[in-house]
Amino acid sequence: MRYRNAKKLKDERYRFLFDVPPVDEVVVFDTETTGLNPKKDEILSIGALKIKGNKIIASEKFERFLKPTKPINEESIKIHQIRNIDVQDGLEAREAIDAFLYFIGSRTLVGYYLDFDIAMIERYVKPWLGITLPNPQVEVSGLYHDKKIKFIPDGVIDLRFDVMMHDLGLPIFGKHDALNDAVMTAMMYIKLRNIERV
Repeated sequence: MRYRNAKKLKDERYRFLFDVPPVDEVVVFDTETTGLNPKKDEILSIGALKIKGNKIIASEKFERFLKPTKPINEESIKIHQIRNIDVQDGLEAREAIDAFLYFIGSRTLVGYYLDFDIAMIERYVKPWLGITLPNPQVEVSGLYHDKKIKFIPDGVIDLRFDVMMHDLGLPIFGKHDALNDAVMTAMMYIKLRNIERV
C-alpha cells in the first residue's frame, strides 16, 4: 500500500514524506474544525509539537490558524471558542498544510482519535498531492487501552480524554485548543510509553 501511495505522489517536492522516519522521534498533533465531517468540514487550527525520546521539544512547536471558506457556525464556536474574527487573518488552507507537512516530515504521528485529524488533513492533501499521509501512526487511546486491558480483561475501559488524563495523574489545561490538546496528548504518550500498567 505504501508503494502504491508513493507512486500517486503528484509533486516530487514532497517525496520526503516517504523517507524512513527518524528513530525515537514523533510529532503529536491535533486540529480544531468547523464540524465532525471530514468530507465537508474545514480545519480552523492545527497544533503540533515534536517529541524526541521522552522529551517534549517545546522550542519545536507548530500552531497555525486557517481561514475557512464559510462562516463558522454557532455550534462549532461553543465547542472550540474560535470565532470568525479569530481566523479572519488566518492562512489559506494550502499554505498552512504545506507548512505542516514540512514540520512533520516522515515522522510518526501521534494523537487522540487520530483517525479524525488525519482524515481532516487528507481532505486537503489528497486532491492536491494525490496521496494519503504515509506517516506511521500511534493512537494514544489504543496505548492506554492495551495497558489497561491486561488487568481488566472483562471490563469496559473509559477512553474519554479527561478520564485518561486523570487516571494517568496528568494536569488538564484548557481544552479544545489544538496546541494545548497536542501538549496534553504528548504527556499521555510519554507516560504510557514508560509505565507497565495504568
